[in-house]
Amino acid sequence: MTRVPGIELHVGDITRLDVTAIANAANEALAPGGGVCGAIFRAAGPELVGECRALGGCPTGECRLTQGHGLKANWILHCVGPVWHGGGRGEAALLASCYRSALEIAAQRHFESVAFPAISTGIFGYPPADAARIAVGAVHDHLAAHDWPKRVILVAYDEGAARPLRAALAAAMQGG
Repeated sequence: MTRVPGIELHVGDITRLDVTAIANAANEALAPGGGVCGAIFRAAGPELVGECRALGGCPTGECRLTQGHGLKANWILHCVGPVWHGGGRGEAALLASCYRSALEIAAQRHFESVAFPAISTGIFGYPPADAARIAVGAVHDHLAAHDWPKRVILVAYDEGAARPLRAALAAAMQGG
């Protein structure tokens, strides 16, 4: 396991993790989607759709909180990352912002542990290596300044998706 203090890497199904909260790679409508978003909605059950609908959406770069419903996790942090347009439309700042927003909610509520998928790297097209550096940087900066959460798990669904996260964690361990 590649590890930076407080940050872990897990390869597998985020919906099965026993953590306080999992992050959802959400869309602005907070509607069921494909990839990890669809998997979370399916695992959480139909009540999640109604709770998300009541929230009225979420702007890109922000996060909204719902109950975990049928998940082991008690909470879901719905993080709306940016669609990749080549990097010239503030995508990096928006991606970092959605991680910071989720972590701020976790800190305010004293969540012990939070698991994040690689937000925006699926259908939104964000380059995985760039997204991994942003994720690790945002999480590292938050953990350096806050007591909560105690653990953050970056989750890759397979070994190929884990490679950019491992590289970003290794670079963070070396101070780069």
